[in-house]
Formats: sequence, structure tokens, C-alpha cells
Amino acid sequence: MTQKFTILFDLDGTLVDTAPDLMKAHNHVMKKFGYKTKTTDEIRAIVGKGARALLGRSIWGEAKKEFGKIEDENIKDEMVKEFIDYYGKNIINESKLINGVEEFLKWCSSKKISMGVCTNKQEHLAIDLLKKIKIYDYFEYVAGGNTFEVCKPDPRHLINIVEILNGDIKKTLMIGDSENDTIPAKEASIPVILLDNGYTEKNVDEIYYDHLVEDFIGIEKIVSQYLND
Repeated sequence: MTQKFTILFDLDGTLVDTAPDLMKAHNHVMKKFGYKTKTTDEIRAIVGKGARALLGRSIWGEAKKEFGKIEDENIKDEMVKEFIDYYGKNIINESKLINGVEEFLKWCSSKKISMGVCTNKQEHLAIDLLKKIKIYDYFEYVAGGNTFEVCKPDPRHLINIVEILNGDIKKTLMIGDSENDTIPAKEASIPVILLDNGYTEKNVDEIYYDHLVEDFIGIEKIVSQYLND
């Protein structure tokens, strides 16, 4: 059944503040392999492109591309596996919903809006997080970074979900917190609601968006404008 409207959501930093648990998983790996740890705020600046990219960007920033200089791919793979294993076992210790998320999801559901999640987190981790934080049932489809052959910032990551939901790109919104969400949305001609203070090292004035919000409180007013078009 084709729904009236579709909203795609990023996960980390958009629906859920996952940085505290990501930080602990990251630091667990860094300590084990002899690299520097990071604070939660530092982690927020490098999240969004998957576990391998998170570790690579972390070491790249502190150690002159040392992750890229590790010639043994098995060591890199071991670091990523260690991160995913640790994080998967500690995925919701300190993670919390962004302010207003559940109320907004309930409102969308009442309006029969079709909702999907588009994240670069591995699919099984995304689903597990959504289930444990008790908002999974609001979504008709969850696509992780390993669901398709492409992932954000490739616009096909978004487009594929809209097609699976039998949606219409012209009746779709993207809600995210970084350029990793807004770049593919812009390329797919999907309007973007951007959360301020997202998981990115960029300033908000460096990121494309159609609407800027602090959290989910009151964004029904923005979405209603598109529902009435």
C-alpha cells in the first residue's frame, strides 16, 4: 500500500544520541591496539560513515594516517570486528532518544506517514538498537550501511528505501544531522530537515539543509507544510 508521504531518518545523532556508547567501544579498541582514546564530543565529530571509517578517521586525525599505513588488512579487520563485537554487546548502556523523537514518531504514525531508517551503521546493529530503545515498530524498513551495494552519501541508499516503501521521491523528507545525510538527499531532490549540533566536524553553515531544528520538538509544523502541498 502506497502511503501518502515518506520520511527517511538517519539514526546516530538524529534519532538516538549514541555517542557515549560509541565512544566506549572506540576507546576499548584504541586501548587494545595502542592508539589514543577520545572523548564523547570528539567521537560525535567522526561518526556517520560506519565502524571502519570511524576507526580510520580517529587514527588519521591523531596519528598521521596510521590506520591507512597498516599494511596487514587482517589487523584492520580485527580492529573493526573488535569494535563491532564490543559495541553490539554494549549498544544501549548510555544511548538515549533525541528529545521529542517518540512523540514525533507517534504523530507521523497517526498521519499514516511511511517511515524508514537510512544509516551507515551495520543493519543488524541498527535494528538491535531500535528494538532495544523501543522505537523499531514505527519503521517499515531499516537499511544499514551493508544493506545495499551502496551507502550514504550515495543517493541510491535513500532512493532504494523509498522504492522499497512504494513511496514517491517527490513526497519524501530526509531528517538527519550531518552532511552525510544532506548531500545524498540534495542529489536525490529530497528536502532535508537538519538537526543542529549533529555528529559532524562541520559548522552548520557549511552544511546544506532546507530546515534547521534543535531537536524534534515542534517539527510537526514543518512536516505539515509538505503534507498539505
